[in-house]
Amino acid sequence: MNDLRSNERARTAIVIGGGVAGPVAALALQKAGIQAHVFEAYRPGTGSRGGPLTLASNGLNALRVVGADQVPAGAGIATPRMMIHSGSGKVLGTVESATELPVNMTLPRGRLAELLQEHAAAAGIPIVYGKRFVDAVDTGHSVIAQFDDHTTHEADLLIGCDGIRSTVRGLIDPAAPNPRYTGLVGLGGFSDDALGVGDTGGVFHMVFGREAFFGHVSDGRRTGWFANLPFKRFTREQMRATTYEQWIALMRKLFANDESAALRILDHVTPESFIPPSPLEDLPHVPVWSKGRIALIGDAAHATSPSSGQGASLAAESAVELARCLRDLPVPQAFKAYEQARRDRVERIIAVAARTNQSKAAGPIAARFRDALMPFFMERFTTPEKMSWQYAHTIDWDEPAASRV
Repeated sequence: MNDLRSNERARTAIVIGGGVAGPVAALALQKAGIQAHVFEAYRPGTGSRGGPLTLASNGLNALRVVGADQVPAGAGIATPRMMIHSGSGKVLGTVESATELPVNMTLPRGRLAELLQEHAAAAGIPIVYGKRFVDAVDTGHSVIAQFDDHTTHEADLLIGCDGIRSTVRGLIDPAAPNPRYTGLVGLGGFSDDALGVGDTGGVFHMVFGREAFFGHVSDGRRTGWFANLPFKRFTREQMRATTYEQWIALMRKLFANDESAALRILDHVTPESFIPPSPLEDLPHVPVWSKGRIALIGDAAHATSPSSGQGASLAAESAVELARCLRDLPVPQAFKAYEQARRDRVERIIAVAARTNQSKAAGPIAARFRDALMPFFMERFTTPEKMSWQYAHTIDWDEPAASRV
């Protein structure tokens, strides 16, 4: 491989991870004239199915840049409105999508990853499955990725799209922070069934229950639902030791006194459609996003908790932005320009989600204040105009990336 001098552009890339960020990054790099290979640890059909994930309008804007904005359409439920309720059934407020923006789409997390992988493969991008990344060597003029089967792959640069527990992040910065537990455990599912509820008419109902948080959306044929249960301390070992029946019984107890669809949905949930619980975590600040010829995208760099509804959308945005910078700038300047373009935005959204998590885990007194004050704040601060900084964000692919060194 030829030496990549400081004034030359990258021509090849290794993408570690085939979730949302990985395929979008490969598509964007291809559009920028950079050949990418994607390496994914899980073989098709063996990864996590995941609960309902909402692609927001800003995420769909990013997917449009790489011709993938219609990918989730058939598998998802159009979700232009979110309605917030108290446990008593009172409507605390609504969040409406601006009519000029793409309509939010809710679908199973695992299905979205599969569809994006299929789309990337159809575009001629090599995707290699069953390859778990373990290490990399930055030679100064290339990066050699090493996998657990003792194979290697070499390219001009390496992009870590390997999630909140990123191996790549640890290589860039051994002192990188660990994920932060939010105090909530997430459960849920996405079923090809109405699950005892009717068509919600494009509304994703969110309920600040008396003891836990519940959300659901349905088009009358498919239903996505999730629950956030407050636990100050809860280990992964405890989660694995708790059976499906015990989780259902616990949720029935926590939601018993709420005016919501929770109990009706739980009556119809099956073990096959149930997504095992996981702690809700985030990464409020990752100090180092790149080093040498290696950089991070998505949850590896800026993991927001699911309460933001923005994780996948931010990953898609960052993938497109990094590719745009690499199209126009040498690697070191491109990585700096990418980070400076993205850091303030993603950390602002992570902070907003952290405040939502606090509201979900509020005690009885704090919950009364929340329910009393939320209509005031929702009416004034969640209008399409006030939320445009988050949902109307677009990346102008044709605008040359400026060096920010």
